[in-house]
Amino acid sequence: MATTIDGVRAPLLEPSRIIGDAEAPSDEAEVIIDIESNGGFDEEEEERFLAEIRVSNPFGFLGAEDSSFSVPAHTTIDPFRNNTPDVDGIYEWLKIAICLPIAIVRLVLFGLSLAVGYVATKFALAGWKDKGNPMPRWRRRVLWITRFCSRAILFSFGYHWIRRRGRPAAREVAPIVVCNHVSYIDPIFFFYEMFPTIVASESHDSIPFVGTIIRAMQVIYVNRFSSTSRKHAVNEIKRKAACDRFPRVLLFPEGTTTNGRVLISFQLGAFIPGYPIQPVVVRYPHVHFDQSWGDISLAKLMFRMFTQFHNFMEVEYLPVISPLENKKENTVNFAQRTSYAMANALNVVQTSHSYGDVMLLTKASEMKQLFNITKLEAVEFLDRFLSMNPDPSGRVKIQEFLRVLKLPVCSLSEKIFEFIDLEKLRSISFRQFIFASAHILKLPLFWQACELSFADCDSSGSGYILEHQLGEYIRPAIPEICDAEIRGLFNLFDIDGDGMISKDDFILCLQRNPLLVALFRPRLANKDLHVSGYGMLQRVI
Repeated sequence: MATTIDGVRAPLLEPSRIIGDAEAPSDEAEVIIDIESNGGFDEEEEERFLAEIRVSNPFGFLGAEDSSFSVPAHTTIDPFRNNTPDVDGIYEWLKIAICLPIAIVRLVLFGLSLAVGYVATKFALAGWKDKGNPMPRWRRRVLWITRFCSRAILFSFGYHWIRRRGRPAAREVAPIVVCNHVSYIDPIFFFYEMFPTIVASESHDSIPFVGTIIRAMQVIYVNRFSSTSRKHAVNEIKRKAACDRFPRVLLFPEGTTTNGRVLISFQLGAFIPGYPIQPVVVRYPHVHFDQSWGDISLAKLMFRMFTQFHNFMEVEYLPVISPLENKKENTVNFAQRTSYAMANALNVVQTSHSYGDVMLLTKASEMKQLFNITKLEAVEFLDRFLSMNPDPSGRVKIQEFLRVLKLPVCSLSEKIFEFIDLEKLRSISFRQFIFASAHILKLPLFWQACELSFADCDSSGSGYILEHQLGEYIRPAIPEICDAEIRGLFNLFDIDGDGMISKDDFILCLQRNPLLVALFRPRLANKDLHVSGYGMLQRVI
């Protein structure tokens, strides 16, 4: 999804609160200035003052106190939310206490099964060079050891029996299988059940043990952020589905895990080749413990599985769906027919929105009510968050956060991230990111700070900011910043790419990335605390 709002600047405040008319409420902190005869601090005092600024709340100069914003509870259906993220009730605590000794045994079984499967897989792959062609039969027979180990892993997680409905179609009838994606248990089950070729993210290759095992499945890697990678993946799906010597191809067309209560829109990679497809649906019936991999950590989810008496799983193989022969059917209609059949079998809501769209729709009403931001602005925040490569649970690490905002690792950037990371998990969710961004954007002093920062940075009065001017202006906030990092920030602010930052560029960049206003805090605060900035001080503080 890519949406631009060139030239659009939606008002977030009533006219009475726009630049020049803002009045601080009586309960806000006041700034008292003691004007000395020498006109300001000496050098030692100023350096101490700037050091304090660099390590304190990066948005305090706008009136934002530490943890001054909060993320409200979910008010709409969220297909990515685990419904039992916390242990609740005496029964659950008692069950965990009873199952702790069992959990230790299960953990040992899990470790042994994983180790044996890994060794068998390494032996099966040893010396095999031609991985582009079907795996030789003797190597596939060795991998039966790994497949039995995967069933032992399922047993260790509490899946002692798994209810099945229907049967897998023969490979020559349906070379492609698609399934809804609820948990990391899904691919483990299908590895044991049919040993398919799967389509997986490139990042999975580096996962210890798991990366080796999925390579044995002749995995088709895809980077969903790269059009070239997606096109290559479709070609590989078509090539392997066409050859009976390859195992059938398994895809999770939703592209991410959900909680199983909504079927989000399908990516089209499985349907472009035009081969018959067998849909499969998985269910995880439960009362006390939701086994879906949503906004819950992998370690916590595994611990809860280990401490259950039994975890229920149902797999239903649906009738094969083929492209219509009596008329030319496009890929989208083929995918929609398959999605409808799966949603009908699951008895869940079928939505036409993608992963990113659903994230936006579940938050947009909250954002409009709380912060009065437009849908276009919400889309901009969503695009920015998705470009940070969230993990399967929908959270972003600080490294990806800083990469997208072009910030180096320093005390200021860490303070900005900590301001958002209310749970102190060293990762942030989309809800936290959009609420924090909109909160800063809503502050009465935000636009004044933007206007003053541009005017102060444009020291020559030319109406444009050059790269060296921007570097000089933000260096008090990040003294250790290098030229390459300054260039990255300059390119981010230079919206039209003409080598200069106009006022429109500057304002639009901060509207899209309001958290970057923290870069200008030391200059604004320092200027205001000197007598020369007293006129502007009355507008900023």
